[in-house]
Amino acid sequence: METSTETMTNDGVHSLRREVIDGLRARPRRIECKLFYDLEGSRLFEAICDQPEYYLTRCEIEILEQQGPMIAAALGPRITLVELGSGSGTKTRRLLDALEEPAAYVPIDISGEFLQESAAILRRVYPGLPITPVVADFTAGMPVIADLGVPAERVVTFFSGSSIGNFAPAEASALMGEAAALGGPDGRLLIAVDLRKDRRILEAAYDDAAGVTAAFNLNVMRRLNRDIGADFDLDNFRHRAVWNPLSSRIEMQLVSLRRQQVRVGEVVFEFETDEVIVSEHCYKHTIDGFAELGRRAGLVRDRYWVDSADRYSLHLFSRLGGHTAVSRSLS
Repeated sequence: METSTETMTNDGVHSLRREVIDGLRARPRRIECKLFYDLEGSRLFEAICDQPEYYLTRCEIEILEQQGPMIAAALGPRITLVELGSGSGTKTRRLLDALEEPAAYVPIDISGEFLQESAAILRRVYPGLPITPVVADFTAGMPVIADLGVPAERVVTFFSGSSIGNFAPAEASALMGEAAALGGPDGRLLIAVDLRKDRRILEAAYDDAAGVTAAFNLNVMRRLNRDIGADFDLDNFRHRAVWNPLSSRIEMQLVSLRRQQVRVGEVVFEFETDEVIVSEHCYKHTIDGFAELGRRAGLVRDRYWVDSADRYSLHLFSRLGGHTAVSRSLS
């Protein structure tokens, strides 16, 4: 959804403000990572993918390019490809190029303006492919394929970029089940996940030397100032990314540089020096551990592929006999 105050309803502004206030009252303070993706945030993320330290995109493209025929054979012909958090579609093109006669493509993204731009480009590249963009926050509920006017017989949900790492394991498992269920009892899920590795590689990937990830992280404050009337001073915060080995995750943080006050609507927050707002968790998995997450959601892993350096992976899951996906809390 487009979330500038020019297009948000009063109810939408109030709901977003309440969500942010609740997050800042929590300990540790937090801002939901889905709020990164206004138009500027989406563009900054595309720039992150081009940074030399950010290996994730290059690894996924390598898998799709080098093993694309095997992936396409596993998916089969005439599928409807539904992509969660589709972004610019850069990786998707590699998959679409490999597929045999795809029936339709349904990109789903929370950033409406960016989604429409990306869909327009893809329509020019694939003029014969029906493309139906859906502006939605899929974490709040999946769309109903039958309502979209696309073929619903052979649906594969594609979740790229290792974005599943933004969810704690129980939530990730539930989301995987719901994503596969988009295609009904025979629904399948093609999903990318980053693998555990040396902390120096991981921390550099989320704190590039050019400062693009820092700008991306800080941009969420600029977005909240614009959309809900907050008054974050971006000069009073800095970006930090740290590896938490016990939880197997990178933690993206916004760190207060001094004692300060921040107003969100009518609520004033007192920040101490070095106090942290957690803006994103990025969990890293093992091959076997990720298969177990799928199993908990009633999925069986059919195949998986890794890049040449064993840093990154792509997995294909199927539902087990129409198994009902486990529920999850969205709080």
